[in-house]
Amino acid sequence: MNAIAIIAASGIGKRMQLKDGLSKQMLEIGGFPVIYHTLKAFQMASSITAIYIATKLESKTTLEEMAAASGFTKLKAIVEGGKERQDSVNNCIKAIEEERHRSGLASDALLVHDGARPFIQPEEIDEIVHLSLLFGACVPANKPKDTIKCIGRDADFFGETLDRSQLLQVQTPQGFRSELLVQAHEQAELEGWYSTDDAALVERFFPEQLIKIFETGYHNIKITTPEDIPVAEAIYQQKFAAKTLVC
Repeated sequence: MNAIAIIAASGIGKRMQLKDGLSKQMLEIGGFPVIYHTLKAFQMASSITAIYIATKLESKTTLEEMAAASGFTKLKAIVEGGKERQDSVNNCIKAIEEERHRSGLASDALLVHDGARPFIQPEEIDEIVHLSLLFGACVPANKPKDTIKCIGRDADFFGETLDRSQLLQVQTPQGFRSELLVQAHEQAELEGWYSTDDAALVERFFPEQLIKIFETGYHNIKITTPEDIPVAEAIYQQKFAAKTLVC
């Protein structure tokens, strides 16, 4: 298996209520920045041959120094993020395509991951790559714990209650055969069409493409609000503290 990871890490983290331009990816869990845990997982995944990060330009030097100090040898390039997450991912895809044309080396699969999901594990990454190549696309997800209701016609009242057994909470890394994701992003850029995740782009432009479900546990959380930090710290101490060693 030969896959390239794209890590979207250029969000400003409005819901984290951070000040002075601090990135949520640099908040610490277990004494290490969030993005350190994320990079470490992809560094250790045997299927990943290269990592591209989209981030703010002011974070580039910090990430380069962290990668060098931690032995993250798979980090290929740090790319400037775009206005939206989709733009950031597309910037990485363009950099990957430029390198492919220059070197002639191609990847079988592309994975897109949120930089603020620090607890994805190497073996999970490898399985998502495997399933992406087998089925064309694979997305990790888990079952919602809460009942989900729609908002009614009057926004102050509930509408119907959805069948929880038919729902999944979508996560990352989302994996795709390389040509599928490249073409989806190219078409989305041409049409100016945006979505909240890459699977939705593939669903729109390749409706015949089935997306394989990879059901995960509840550890693969996304750091989004201040309340997520103590939750993440608890997950780390319970499950991953003994594994966190400099590569």
